[in-house]
Amino acid sequence: MDSYLFPGAYGEAELVEKRSRFIGQVWRVEREEEARERLEEVRRRFHDARHHCWCYVLREGNVLRYGDDGEPQGTAGQPMLNVFLKEEVVNAVCVVTRYFGGILLGAGGLTRAYGGTAKLALDAAGISRMRLWSVLMVPCPYPLYERMRLLVEKCGGAVESADFGADVVLTVLLPAEDAADFQTQVTDLSSGAVEVLEEDRRFQPGPP
Repeated sequence: MDSYLFPGAYGEAELVEKRSRFIGQVWRVEREEEARERLEEVRRRFHDARHHCWCYVLREGNVLRYGDDGEPQGTAGQPMLNVFLKEEVVNAVCVVTRYFGGILLGAGGLTRAYGGTAKLALDAAGISRMRLWSVLMVPCPYPLYERMRLLVEKCGGAVESADFGADVVLTVLLPAEDAADFQTQVTDLSSGAVEVLEEDRRFQPGPP
């Protein structure tokens, strides 16, 4: 299964433009029903707002949807959707609520405000990558412990646990495609004394 990017958590952000208040929210979702439920939640939460513009992107079925909710066509949902397409983020829903401040923003101003608020909300959520990870057992002499830990980080991995016995045995999570290169670097670091063992493979979230 290929890797893909998605919102790492719930994100919320706010932008004020010429007294109009824009509140952006982003969630990770897997199905259209979830996306529409989030939109209804926002409508209930901010029931007195004039507009609730939205977009969502789902990986399965390559679903792309957006709505302007009364704003001029092309000034709200599409600019929001463009943020997620540019960042290549899927399985995401974004709703931007607008409280009108009494001053017209024009098409360009609306486009910038809605797109900008969506980007701020996505930044607040953070981005994670779903990918295949190798679970590696790395026996490590104590003198190499710190250097081994730094090597794991350098290779884009993470130390899940460390068992301190006669030697340190690290349980390391590493992108599967980088496992062979990691073994080569471990061999160089340890002058061939350390052999990495792959215990498992998991398809799960991790850093982008």
